[in-house]
Amino acid sequence: MKEDASDPVARVADEAGDVTERVRQVIDRLGCSRREFARRMVMDPSKLSRSLSGTRRFTLAEIVRIADIGGVETGWLLGAPERPAAPPGREPVPVPEGGRPLQIVRETVRLIAEHGFHGVRVADIAAACGTSTAAVHYHFPGRDELLEAAVRWCMDEDTERRAAGLAEAADARAELLHLIALQTPRSAQQRRQWLVWLDLWAQAARSTAVGRLHEHYYRQWRTTVADVLRRGVAQGVFRPLDPEFTALRLTALIDGLATQVLATAPDSTSPDTMNAALLAFVESELTPG
Repeated sequence: MKEDASDPVARVADEAGDVTERVRQVIDRLGCSRREFARRMVMDPSKLSRSLSGTRRFTLAEIVRIADIGGVETGWLLGAPERPAAPPGREPVPVPEGGRPLQIVRETVRLIAEHGFHGVRVADIAAACGTSTAAVHYHFPGRDELLEAAVRWCMDEDTERRAAGLAEAADARAELLHLIALQTPRSAQQRRQWLVWLDLWAQAARSTAVGRLHEHYYRQWRTTVADVLRRGVAQGVFRPLDPEFTALRLTALIDGLATQVLATAPDSTSPDTMNAALLAFVESELTPG
């Protein structure tokens, strides 16, 4: 089995494929797609796919999250016999909506937005979730894993909102205006996500693993914008242009303006000013004639 030699994380032995088979059973019991299961795990879908195909082994933390989401015991996933159900009359342990891993990730996003990644302790996350620091480390052993999970959750939420708006848009111009609106930090949720992105940029400059996540997200984001621009040219709502280079310029403008909006000075750029500047770019650089 080929593994990434640069990844020092200990992985679960599975030479016979028994662990992988039990993970497949968990997914089948839930009745969801593998991509949806990866989203619930806050895991890169490609990592899940490689693990299920046998070219990558699961980490212990991933097995713990799978057990939590699937409502099974970690020991069973690792090969122990399945234990009988609890006797009647015994109250089950309450699990937060979406499972403990998702609760940890959501609270991590909120705390990072409020205090910055380096201002958040695992004890703060545990307190916000009403659990112990050991439980947090059980699901996410390191700080980089927590940041990656938080960013991935934001990415998944952002992708879902984009897809919903793009499906309803009348043409590529409406699609682009929808993307611009999503990236303008007006609501509390949009501001939280942008504040997490800012911490991601800082971490990406110092961490290879986080840097790869940053590269993946921006490649996905610019590809989305370039595809919309390409459709707009074909529809005649945008002038002839280089979709990739124009997407690079537009996303860079969005990043810079959003960073200014997040500044707390009274005379800082407002969301309305940001939106007006982006609409001016669309009119002057993209609109035919």
